[in-house]
Amino acid sequence: MKSSNQTLGFYNHNAEAYADKTRGADMQDLRLRFAACLPPGGTVLDFGCGSGRDAKAFLDMGFSVEATDGSEELCALASAYAGIPVRCEAFQELNAQSQYDGIWACASILHLPRKELAEVLEKIHAALKPGGVLYTSFKYGDFEGLRDGRYFTCFTEESLDAFWKEIRGLNIFDLQITGDALPERREVKWINLLARKAQE
Repeated sequence: MKSSNQTLGFYNHNAEAYADKTRGADMQDLRLRFAACLPPGGTVLDFGCGSGRDAKAFLDMGFSVEATDGSEELCALASAYAGIPVRCEAFQELNAQSQYDGIWACASILHLPRKELAEVLEKIHAALKPGGVLYTSFKYGDFEGLRDGRYFTCFTEESLDAFWKEIRGLNIFDLQITGDALPERREVKWINLLARKAQE
């Protein structure tokens, strides 16, 4: 919980600078890969929405969008930017059942320690409709712990494969390594995945 409080403190303290910096990140290719897996006009949860950049993009694409973030300051900024209410909720508060066609967790649940991450992935599984799709991303590497004021859980292909063996009901079908979406940080690598909930 201490790591979670410190991470949220970082985002609350740096909300405007963080939102201004990340709104311009080019996530279009990854958004389109995710969107192609969803029904037209489907329901999307932007889970840990940050600046509201992707929530707004999915709204503009015609999806029905909900958004949450754990930072009160980012929720206010994201709501103003995307034009929808943004719920201030911790990841662990997700309590939906078969509600979303897609859950977009871009650079968000990487802030959870692995045990908590596994528990939240169970909640994501429950919240997705049968056949629903999760997108999420992690920094590439073997680091886990506090860095630059935030907690990070990083993965390589091998460590993600080992971790995901314990995750039931979400089958990874697309894995992509990319550079950072911010031009000044292209050398930072990310591991991006799409996972589908089984049809019932």
